[in-house]
Amino acid sequence: MNTVKDNPFRFSDDNKRYHTYNYYLRHRFGKKVFKVALNVDLGCPNRDGTKGLGGCAFCSAKKSGDFAGDPRDDILTQFEQISKVMRTKWAEGVCIPYFQAGSNTYADAGTLREMYETALTLENCVGLSVATRADCIDEEKADLLAMIAEKTYLTVELGLQTIHDETALRMNRCHTYEDFLKGYELLRQRGINVCVHIINGLPGEDHDMMLETARTIAGLELHAVKIHLLHILKNTQLGELYEKGRIDVMSMEDYVNTVCDQLEVLPESFIIERVTGDGARSELLAPLWSLKKLCVMNEIDKELGRRNTYQGIRFVG
Repeated sequence: MNTVKDNPFRFSDDNKRYHTYNYYLRHRFGKKVFKVALNVDLGCPNRDGTKGLGGCAFCSAKKSGDFAGDPRDDILTQFEQISKVMRTKWAEGVCIPYFQAGSNTYADAGTLREMYETALTLENCVGLSVATRADCIDEEKADLLAMIAEKTYLTVELGLQTIHDETALRMNRCHTYEDFLKGYELLRQRGINVCVHIINGLPGEDHDMMLETARTIAGLELHAVKIHLLHILKNTQLGELYEKGRIDVMSMEDYVNTVCDQLEVLPESFIIERVTGDGARSELLAPLWSLKKLCVMNEIDKELGRRNTYQGIRFVG
C-alpha cells in the first residue's frame, strides 16, 4: 500500500486516491460530520401507480431505507434515537439529517417545507441531504430547495443508477435518462448541490456500459457521486430472478476494477460519497462478499495504488 507521502492526489490527507466525503466534510466543517438517516415514508411514484407498480426491480420493501429510522416515529424521535447511537462513536461530531427512504420530494410543497425546516432545527445540524427521483422535482419544489440551500449546506441526491434506458426499462425504473436531465437542470439552474447515484452490476450491463455511465455524468455539474454495488435482496423482483438462476452478480475483482476505472474518468472535484453500498445482512441474497465492506474499500485503495493512478487522471473535460 502506498503511503500518504506517495499519494499524488491533492484532495487527500491519507492514502485515499479519490475525493472522499469524509475529507470534504472535515475540511469544510473542521470536525467529524455524520449523517442521520430518516424515513418519512413519502412513497414513490413507481409504487403507487403514478409511474408504475412494484417499484424498481432492485429496491427493497423499505424503499432503500433499510438503515433509516422508523417511519412510525416523527422526525425528532427518529433523529434522537439514531444520533444517540452515532454519538457513541463520534461524541464531538456534528450531523446532516438525511431524508433517505423513498422519494423525498414526492409531496406538496407545504408538506416538504415543514419537513425540511423541522430537520434544520435539530441539534448540531450543519446541513441537509434529500434523496429523491429526478422526476419528482418541478419548478415549485426546485424553488423550495433553493430556499433551503440559502440556509444550510444542502445536497439533493438523485437516483440515476444508469444512463442506459434499456437497462432502466428492464429494472422497471419508469424513468429515463431524459427524465433525469430535466430534474437535474431544475436544480443546476438554481445552484443546488446535486449528488448522483449509480449502480454497478445491473443485469444486462457490461463493463463498457458501466464506464459509459461514469463518463457521461462526468460531463455534468455535480457536487458528488455515490457508486453502489447491486445488491440482490429477498422479496424483490431481482431476488426472485436470482433464486431461479436467471441472473448473475459481479465478483469482487470485477467490481473493484470497474470502480477504479470509473474513478479515473470522474473529475477530481467530484466528491465520492460512496464506493460501495450496504445491504441488510438479513435481506441480502448476493453477492455475500459485499458484507465485507471495509475489505472492498481496501481493495479499491490497493488497486489504485498498484496502478499508481487516482480520481480524474483520465477525465476529459
